Amino acid sequence: MKLKVVAAVVVLSLQGYSPYAQSSAISDSKPKVLKPIDLAYEPEIKTIQLYPYGTPLLPPVVRLRDGVLVLEFDDLREENDSYYARIVHCTYDWKISNLQPLDYLEDFNEFPINSFEYSIDTHIPYVHYAFQLPTVKLPGNYLLVVFRGSDKDDIILSRRFMVFDNRVVFSREGKLIGPSPIADLNQQINFTVNYSGLNIQNALLDVHVAIRQNQRWDNMASDVKPSFVRDVQKELEYRFFDESKMFRGGNEFRFFDMRSLNYPGRNTAYVNKTVKPFEVYIGKDKSRQYEAYAQYDDLNGQFLLDNYDYRDISYSNYAFVNFSLQSPQISGDVYVAGAFNYWNLDEINKMTYDPAQGLYTCRIPLKQGWYDYQYVLKSSTEPAYLFEGSHFETGNYYEILVYYKPFQTRADLLVGYVRLQVNQR
Repeated sequence: MKLKVVAAVVVLSLQGYSPYAQSSAISDSKPKVLKPIDLAYEPEIKTIQLYPYGTPLLPPVVRLRDGVLVLEFDDLREENDSYYARIVHCTYDWKISNLQPLDYLEDFNEFPINSFEYSIDTHIPYVHYAFQLPTVKLPGNYLLVVFRGSDKDDIILSRRFMVFDNRVVFSREGKLIGPSPIADLNQQINFTVNYSGLNIQNALLDVHVAIRQNQRWDNMASDVKPSFVRDVQKELEYRFFDESKMFRGGNEFRFFDMRSLNYPGRNTAYVNKTVKPFEVYIGKDKSRQYEAYAQYDDLNGQFLLDNYDYRDISYSNYAFVNFSLQSPQISGDVYVAGAFNYWNLDEINKMTYDPAQGLYTCRIPLKQGWYDYQYVLKSSTEPAYLFEGSHFETGNYYEILVYYKPFQTRADLLVGYVRLQVNQR
């Protein structure tokens, strides 16, 4: 494949910022390998969003034949490229299935991404792309894959999405608090699934239920088994009295407002404008492990793009956002995470420890907007929520997914989907 080398015209910062260069499967030493997760395969691909049309804060889940999903992303290079999308079917546990595209698509599985616009007078030039996904014929799990030119191995991003066709009925028990003392940290969700609308012979084997919290894949409860099976009533009852089957309530998300770089918003300490791109410094954070629960509204870990400086998203700048967490050094790795990095824990959002200042620090390029985030610990001895604490009072957003695999279709069908709020304000 013929490569285009495009030089990004930017002003170099004092921190040694260098322009982004073209990346591809050919130019990199390691070939790209498709993974059925939310991932950007090149550092230039930023701010990936996949959502139902008009509702960017909702998860990429739509009803069969009744919903449109929209993909948006930025390429931090000056010139546009030829990008194409394809759709890959996945099993209930997010493995690539054996179905062929004609089994779940009406059209040839290669869709050009023709809608794009250039950023205007930004410190880092970029091209913004948008694409409306085609409809599929079967409910289930899917992976949207975007690649460059005619080379399907030159992948630039992958994003998961789901299409459902409700064939089951949910009923939910109002009691959400488990027995003490674990109730102080956890949230349990009790519900019943009635499958009388389906001809299921062995529900215990053929039905798979998954639950996720705040659109996160990293702590998803997969293939959850029912507590009771009632064959006569065709009901599956889920009552999570076991702590291992509960979700940590966690804490309300930390947040900062970077919608304006001229007039910094809440929790933005200051903006260094002597360099370009600007350096944004978030107020110094500290551990909330032993703090009492404090109620406030958040975006449940999501982010919302906006630009108060020009009221035009094409003028939205990228800035280097500097996070700092005051803490003694902990055994394990510390990450700053949220929907902005798809809850992946990698080198981009891994924090480094400065023993002289007693701080964990991290520097991430982000586009203007409002961002929720948390500090996540990856340790063999301490819990992931060590720096945030966990409370049953926390307001969280849950999704319940029910999959069934009929013998005729050879595919895991998403036959039940419901969203619910715990501690809704």
